[in-house]
Amino acid sequence: MSLTLRTITRAEHLAFVAARPSASHMQVPSWGDVKPDWTAESLGWFDAEGRLVGVGLVLLRPLPKVKRYLAYLPEGPVIDWRAPDLEQWLTPMLAHLKARGAFSVKMGPPVVARRWSPDAVKAAIADPGLRRLGDAEPTSHEPGAAELAGRLRAMGWRQSEPGGEDGFAAGQPRYVCQVPYAGRSLEDIHRGLNQQWRRNIKKAEKAGVKIVRGGYEDLPVFYGLYSETAERDRFIPRPLPYFQRMWTALTAEHPDRMRLYLAHHDGEVLAAATMLVVGGHVWYSYGASTSRRREAQPNNAMQWRMMCDAHELGAHVYDFRGITDTLEESNHLLGLLRFKVGAGGEAVEYLGEWDFPLNRLLHKALDLYMARR
Repeated sequence: MSLTLRTITRAEHLAFVAARPSASHMQVPSWGDVKPDWTAESLGWFDAEGRLVGVGLVLLRPLPKVKRYLAYLPEGPVIDWRAPDLEQWLTPMLAHLKARGAFSVKMGPPVVARRWSPDAVKAAIADPGLRRLGDAEPTSHEPGAAELAGRLRAMGWRQSEPGGEDGFAAGQPRYVCQVPYAGRSLEDIHRGLNQQWRRNIKKAEKAGVKIVRGGYEDLPVFYGLYSETAERDRFIPRPLPYFQRMWTALTAEHPDRMRLYLAHHDGEVLAAATMLVVGGHVWYSYGASTSRRREAQPNNAMQWRMMCDAHELGAHVYDFRGITDTLEESNHLLGLLRFKVGAGGEAVEYLGEWDFPLNRLLHKALDLYMARR
């Protein structure tokens, strides 16, 4: 198959994504508006008949003082990753980005490699001989994932080394937790919650916790809780204007692209979370809560409301996003893994992010810079 690639309009890009079951929220045109430090461009692949057959949102980050760019396609591009002629898709993309001044290309194929059921994750956590989830026997291997990784290496792509703490990479998470919804009733999904989850949801209801949908005007309340969470969990928070920009950009593209949920109790907001929707894929994006009145269990109540709403929207998956791959009890992120898996989520490993150095010297310089950060 002969493919050509060119820049496309936002409308063309959005129409293509809308016609698919789902795509990453980082591969819709509005995501470029969330990242003002990057230049966003919509790419389109066309077949011999001129039909649009694939799209990608590429973010271009300039190097200081030089008109050269890092090109990044987070959780993309949206192409046929199982195609036998993958070179026909990726070669024109590299040529286009090189002509745009890119010195390196980073992408994240939205391809699953392995899955672990909730029971398999629970068993892995209980096994004293296991230190990482990746060392545990998976419930299933996705066919073709290992072959795809081999083909990318043969083309000159390099798998990014996982950075950050405990498997949380500097880019997008390789390990996530997802609750499968396809073909399941809400009763099935409720039965998939562990005992602790079901108990906590009842406690919240008995305590009088009320979950409400918020809007742009509620983002400062969310942000206050988010800042408290960042201090408690030892991470650097994003600034409030980031979330305001995110809300404005995403909801302008589609009114349900981003939602905000707030857990009220006795006149106070105890927890808040953002939810993102693209087609049948729903993500829990950012969560925040106070340490006060935790016995009211606002987080479980809020997540269950979000899970119910996702089901009502026709979701085929509810995605809790990143999880740690460490299984060590001493790690503070293990509690987050238990919380997400307790909702009936399976651990999912993606193929990870991949780099193609177009200028090896500049790519090496970027690697050194990132290692020192």
